[in-house]
Amino acid sequence: MENPLTPEVLADPVALTRALVDIESVSLNEKAIADCVEQVLRAVPHLTTYRHGNTVMARTDLGRGSRVVLAGHLDTVPLNNNFPSTMRGDLMYGCGTSDMKSGVAFALHLATTLPDPRYDVTYFFYEAEEIESRYNGLSLVAEAHPQWLEADFAVLLEPTYGVVEAGCQGTMRATVVTTGIRAHSARSWHGVNAVHAATEVLRRLSEYQARRVTIDGCEYREGMNAVRIHGGVAGNVVPDRCEIEVNYRFAPDRTPAEAEAHLREVLAGYELLVTDCAPGALPGLEAPAAREFLAAVGAAPIGKLGWTDVARFAALGIPALNFGPGDPNLAHHPDEHVEIGKIRDGAATLHRWLAAA
Repeated sequence: MENPLTPEVLADPVALTRALVDIESVSLNEKAIADCVEQVLRAVPHLTTYRHGNTVMARTDLGRGSRVVLAGHLDTVPLNNNFPSTMRGDLMYGCGTSDMKSGVAFALHLATTLPDPRYDVTYFFYEAEEIESRYNGLSLVAEAHPQWLEADFAVLLEPTYGVVEAGCQGTMRATVVTTGIRAHSARSWHGVNAVHAATEVLRRLSEYQARRVTIDGCEYREGMNAVRIHGGVAGNVVPDRCEIEVNYRFAPDRTPAEAEAHLREVLAGYELLVTDCAPGALPGLEAPAAREFLAAVGAAPIGKLGWTDVARFAALGIPALNFGPGDPNLAHHPDEHVEIGKIRDGAATLHRWLAAA
């Protein structure tokens, strides 16, 4: 197809957002959008561009004293009668408008229009953030080309409604098992109902008092919830096994090992298997580039309630923040949209931060 990312579109973050939204890129179907982004970046003389799978990386090499990363994922969740984009007054509707093609537009706009930034900049446009970690473009790059990720500071252009969301929560999933004895439901007293035994697990979770933790002035609220229950054999059988899937969101002052120990303490006495875990990220506000970025934003940061790829950079010792124009409450929503004013304000903020003094 003809590349819709023309010079005129690239010069306007709003037009660029809409053009990106109108390239369908549900997770694992990012080739078309990655092709368009790569073609644009390879034509920019001040950038060196590489590609791994459907992840495109471009970087300046101006000999600056430090390097920053601007990163955004190209994929979206599945379409939900919200493609292509539409405009209603000062709002742009469509799949990915908030999460996070408006943020991707920031990075692509700056990459192509700012040849002389005050830092050296690495721009990442990566695949498969919305699905399992094994497909994540940053994770794949870390395995194949770890040197691409080297930097002093990173900004993930996730939806934050124009404020800085520092760090992120860790997340852990676990399966809690209750057991019983099968019996015919007509003679249920001969058995022990494993589904009924789940009542105590659910009671502990419903009464759980989650921590609120303040780190560097940013509050993180924990949460421990049952998110799925599976049990039962047949309509006339007392079940002998029930599985409760639990999701624990923990503050970044806990390590994964500490989070697991706490989860096991809360659910002591039950078989528990941790099935997935991703560590959190501390706020990372002390890096010089971070302080300058906060000054450019002009508002106090808040803690990120959720997990983002800032954690991947934090694990490498690279402080990272979240900043983007979209409203995180609209991510994955059928009515997903972004405010035009937020796009323009956010692009101006990033330009103010990156433009050479």
